[in-house]
Amino acid sequence: MKLREHFKLFIRGWKLLFDLSRKYTWNMIISTILEAVTPYIPLYFSARIVDGLFMGAPLKRLVFYVAMTIGISFLLSVLTSYINSQKGYLGGELYRSEGWLYTKKAMEMAYESMEDRETKLLLERVKKESQTGYNLWYLESTIRQLLLNITRVIASISMTLSFFLLPSVSIYGKLGVVLGIAIIITYSLFATKKIAKLDSSFMDRCVDANIYSGKLSELLDDYGYGMDLRLYDMGDRVSRASADNDYYFYNESTKTNRKKLRFQMPGTAIVEILRFGLYCVLMAASLAGELSVGLIAQYITCCFLLLKAVEALVGAMQLLFANNVYMARYFSYFDIPNNMYQGSLTVEKRDDNEYYVEFRDVSFKYPNTETYALRHVNLKFKVGEKLAIVGENGSGKTTMIKLMCRLYDPTEGEILLNGVNIKKYDYNEYMAAFSVVFQDFKLLAMTLGQNVAAAKEYDEEKARECLVKAGFGDRLKTLPCGLETYLYQHYSKDGIEISGGEAQKIALARALYKGAPFIILDEPTSALDPISEYEVYSKFNQISGDKTAIYISHRLASCRFCDKIAVFSNGGIVQSGSHEELILDTSGKYYALWNAQAQYYTDTQVS
Repeated sequence: MKLREHFKLFIRGWKLLFDLSRKYTWNMIISTILEAVTPYIPLYFSARIVDGLFMGAPLKRLVFYVAMTIGISFLLSVLTSYINSQKGYLGGELYRSEGWLYTKKAMEMAYESMEDRETKLLLERVKKESQTGYNLWYLESTIRQLLLNITRVIASISMTLSFFLLPSVSIYGKLGVVLGIAIIITYSLFATKKIAKLDSSFMDRCVDANIYSGKLSELLDDYGYGMDLRLYDMGDRVSRASADNDYYFYNESTKTNRKKLRFQMPGTAIVEILRFGLYCVLMAASLAGELSVGLIAQYITCCFLLLKAVEALVGAMQLLFANNVYMARYFSYFDIPNNMYQGSLTVEKRDDNEYYVEFRDVSFKYPNTETYALRHVNLKFKVGEKLAIVGENGSGKTTMIKLMCRLYDPTEGEILLNGVNIKKYDYNEYMAAFSVVFQDFKLLAMTLGQNVAAAKEYDEEKARECLVKAGFGDRLKTLPCGLETYLYQHYSKDGIEISGGEAQKIALARALYKGAPFIILDEPTSALDPISEYEVYSKFNQISGDKTAIYISHRLASCRFCDKIAVFSNGGIVQSGSHEELILDTSGKYYALWNAQAQYYTDTQVS
């Protein structure tokens, strides 16, 4: 990475800290400068006090030096304590704001990016690296170290500058001190670069193991996996896998630290050699009568504070460069573009409900794949109709729904609403037209009412009505807190556990509560018992009302309630029509599927 790129990343990171919490960033800057300056106050005045005692200075002057030492140190200490007292809650604000960045990005990102495997791996890696300390934490730490040590370097140089003006110290002695400092700086650059490379290599080797460790922890900590772990006696195997993974970390860390010692020890030796040389130069100057005891103490202390500050400054620069590799990856996640055209047209609101949806020669393949999930799909239906989509697993049914909802855009062809390509409609307004219950829907560990409304505040009467329509009414009557009952026990000990069928009913109620003109149900009764399934089907028209209802189902009994049926096979529509029309085609796919399931229906098998 070029120096210009490092500089751009540093500036962007600096701006990010200010954006996340301006108060915390200023707090960090001021507290760091105060921390750097504070040790030099007593050092300066102590040297004056010692020299005053040796030279018989008036008591009044000595008392003034003591008062200045204690007074300034006290004021700086009080100010530092006050600033540090705010660091805790301001730091919480900073990291909560950073956590919100991920949430905000997830909401702004195109859905196809969220489902993309490379994006998932990138996000997982970025989060694991952040947990290890890289990215924002090391950025803040590096900025702090830069400010701290730049301030110390300036303070140390200002208090040792007079040393180089002493006539009793030979030019060779002065050059020797400068050369020694230069050697330490040069070696520090070399050593910290090597150490940073070793650390980076260690992190790269452990990325997969780090992710694996997190997944193992989820298995062991989440009660949802507890039954399977016990029933299949997998606890010991998972624990051993976790221990083996930890042992791998330990071995790699030990090898890395041993290699780092080879570069750390010579640096320590060089510093001690310079320390010895500096003592010799100062003792020679003192014997010549040009240095007081106080100045000797001041020069020695400041010189070594300077050396430590320079060494730490070089280390901070190297850490900055090393962390920038991770910051580039960190920002690459947040820079993933949303290439979906957002559109600007308003979705027309018609009183006569004369809306038409048309798939016109639509083909689609998922990102980073070469296989088409859909090929040449042509379908037209009127808003208000009940459409069933049937077919075997992997035939493209759910993919079609994702395209219609604009979670993806077609690879080829177009989807039209009233003759207008849906890409041209305002994206958010178009999305608001759909209430969807996918197979892998999620309920949150919030109250029942909030789950139905998908909001913190909600209309209780409407939520209750939707739950009753979805078949959850009897269960609702038994809940101790009604709509305010928490689902699961993540946030409330009184939370309830619900079955898969009950969860499906709540998800259906959520779709009804939204009140969108399109209601799409992907396997809406897969987790329901036969009685509940019959209840949903018998109330189908009541539930959907005048909305366009699209059913994806493996259970062909649901198709009999629909106006139109589209039969999918191998990514395309092979038949379409009503149940009565399709069942007459004895050579068709629908007839074959119906007869394969005939044993599950009370009607006589068609033959």
